[in-house]
Amino acid sequence: MTGFEDREKSEEAKFRHQQELAFKIRNRRNKLFGLWIAREHLGLDEKAALEYAKDVVMADFELPGDHDMLEKVKQDLAAHGKQLSDHLLRKHLEECEQQARAQVMAE
Repeated sequence: MTGFEDREKSEEAKFRHQQELAFKIRNRRNKLFGLWIAREHLGLDEKAALEYAKDVVMADFELPGDHDMLEKVKQDLAAHGKQLSDHLLRKHLEECEQQARAQVMAE
């Protein structure tokens, strides 16, 4: 292999690793966010909260970005007679992302 080929493979591996980390962080963020909604705002027990968090993670796969997942959460809150501002939801989502990043990087 030439030096160029070695470097190319190294860059591809680095990119793949970065994408895997981003995927793990995003999914962990969504799980933490779902658990927060379930426990603090929907009053679900631990088993139901974990199931709800899985649903939140899966909702984020429907469309690019966070809109689909946030819409699911807002609809679920509305079904329970609750409403949280977009600002509060996004603020807590950012906090969950920081937690998720720290957790994934520590693994």
